[in-house]
Amino acid sequence: MAMMLASSRKIPCFAQRIGRFAQRNRCGLKHAQTMEKPCVLAPIGQEAIYPCFAPCIEKHFTIVSYETFAQKREDFADKIQAVFVWGGALKVDRGLLQSLPKLKAVVNGGVGVDHLDISLINSFGVKVSNTPHVVDNATADIGMGLMLASARKIIQADNFSRHYESADMPESSMGNDVSGATLGIIGMGRIGYKVARRAYGFDMKILYHNRSRRKEEEERAVGAVYCEKMEELLQKSDFVMVVVNLSPQTHKLIGAKELAMMKSSSTLINISRGLVVDQDALVDALQRKVIKAAALDVTYPEPLPRGHPLLSFPNVIVLPHIGTHTVETSQIMVERMVTNALAAVNGEQLPNEVKI
Repeated sequence: MAMMLASSRKIPCFAQRIGRFAQRNRCGLKHAQTMEKPCVLAPIGQEAIYPCFAPCIEKHFTIVSYETFAQKREDFADKIQAVFVWGGALKVDRGLLQSLPKLKAVVNGGVGVDHLDISLINSFGVKVSNTPHVVDNATADIGMGLMLASARKIIQADNFSRHYESADMPESSMGNDVSGATLGIIGMGRIGYKVARRAYGFDMKILYHNRSRRKEEEERAVGAVYCEKMEELLQKSDFVMVVVNLSPQTHKLIGAKELAMMKSSSTLINISRGLVVDQDALVDALQRKVIKAAALDVTYPEPLPRGHPLLSFPNVIVLPHIGTHTVETSQIMVERMVTNALAAVNGEQLPNEVKI
């Protein structure tokens, strides 16, 4: 009986050893599978892709940080097959491209690719992709938010609530109605049209200028009126919102001449790219009260250096390019980047390839 009890005690011990061995084996297999994933060079951190989005990438790739790559370049140069670009965290130049012989794609988070030398990248046999359509709603929302905040002096009112010395608000604190005002949209692409849809809900009169006119049914849907010449839009609008891509044709599209055409009671809103507006001309126009106010999500550089004149105006709102800075939009952008990178690694057509 004692021998039987002794034997029965040994059985679970043996089973435990087998279980531990299997667990170690599974861990080793999991580690091997992780190492077998293709490598991507990706910026993860506070100034890049936030760590909360890293698991989305790690499902399919082994992430090599820029810091790790810089320290152990020889260990990863032949393994990295895609580069994730997020903001200005990494410059994709000739030196980097030459150091990555197995690179197949440069995957950009966001629509704008003016910071990428696509011709140079393509010359190395590397494709470029972006994340179109993903940012449309968030960018249109920030445009409306800037217009409302500027018109109703929301930031000044918040400051008053925090720091007031008298319960009486000054006459200068009065804002302007958005409802019934005229919004001029320069650039009626996807984002511009979404801005128009939102503004239509505010009973705004909508003018727009674009390289090509929208279909009549699209104009009727938002009550938009086409201005063949931008000058007409500038002269008639209470709010002018710039929603164009940055290109040689749109570089400093809004300068001293254009600002002088605007109403002295008008507000300029820029949600496109900083270089679309001549900032020196804007500072001068604000100082001379050529226009009433400005609300900017984009500048050059980003963020503006402390002490920049634009930061000194109480009638100017300056954001650090947060048009797409939402949890939902960022998640979709990262997922789209992963989709494009997987296609490149598998030798498939990139869903969002950018071609020139």
